[in-house]
Amino acid sequence: MSIKWRTERSSSRNRTMRGLLKTGAITLVCLSLLAATGCSLLPKEDEEEALPSISPPKLSKKPEYTVKTETLETRVRGSGKLMATKEESLFFSETGKRVKEVYVKSGEPVAAGQLIAELDVSDLESQLRQKRLQSRSDELRMIELLRQSTDKTPEQMEQARIDFELKREELVKLEQSIAKAKLTAPFAGTAVAVYLKKGDTVTAYEQVAIVSDLTQLTVAASITADDLKKVAVGMETVVDINGAGQQKGKVKQLPNPKAADNGGRPGGGAGGQQPPPPDTIDNYLLVELDAFPAGLQRGTPLSVAVVIQRKPNAVTIPLAALRTYAGRNYVQLVDEKGEKREVDVEIGQQTSTDVEIVKGLTPGQKVVGK
Repeated sequence: MSIKWRTERSSSRNRTMRGLLKTGAITLVCLSLLAATGCSLLPKEDEEEALPSISPPKLSKKPEYTVKTETLETRVRGSGKLMATKEESLFFSETGKRVKEVYVKSGEPVAAGQLIAELDVSDLESQLRQKRLQSRSDELRMIELLRQSTDKTPEQMEQARIDFELKREELVKLEQSIAKAKLTAPFAGTAVAVYLKKGDTVTAYEQVAIVSDLTQLTVAASITADDLKKVAVGMETVVDINGAGQQKGKVKQLPNPKAADNGGRPGGGAGGQQPPPPDTIDNYLLVELDAFPAGLQRGTPLSVAVVIQRKPNAVTIPLAALRTYAGRNYVQLVDEKGEKREVDVEIGQQTSTDVEIVKGLTPGQKVVGK
């Protein structure tokens, strides 16, 4: 019995040990799984944001300029074109009549006295023929009256002469009206422009054609009235002609004020029908070039710069370096150690980019820009 009890006791103990081992194994597996999944059960932490590095701002360095010596020029500028020195605009002085015929085209050469255009004045021509016949009849009666002058008093004879002259005056005016219906070339040249055609109705003093001598061209420019006051004949110029580059010259002639007022014709202005100011060469400042380039055409655009003042060996700085406050002119001067200090200056001639320093600076010094 002791052997059986021992055997059963040993078997029970073995079963208990196996149960403990099985429970420990299960617990170990659970702990392993819990450790593996523990991170997923906890809330996820935010990743640390990578901040960009911030550099302190750099202060911009103001430009520095060297005081220099140069020839300083002050110029006034204008624009213009090449024009013929000998040119004339043609127009009719009648209004409401139609063009009978135009005999030339733009660009065609013309001879002096050549017919350019004429108006239809057939009604006036018919009146002229009648007036001439009537005038001849009046002459015959006047001759007969003079033969019988002994039968007339001096007063009667004087009245007869007055009546005869008045009728002749009517004939002359009619002949002049017919003559004005024809436009002729004032000189040999080129009809550079023709504005009317057959059948058009004309207006008094309206441009019909322009005749020019294209063998004589000159530089014609317009500048403002204020700048014109600073210009004199003989001043040096620099002319930039389209297609020909820069050319040197001198002022030859200033604009004619009368030409601008009434077109250069006596009696212009209010109080009667007068032609408007035409675009004539008298309205422009004229420049004589030192050497006129070949192959240029009338109307070529250009610009003109007139040197109204020149000073050699002037001490200058850029305008960007000059400071002004309450009537005071000064600069920021940079010394040999690189330190800056304010220096009062006296200025002279100025251009669009530079200013002359009369007193306060010497060439080679450095100044600070704004």
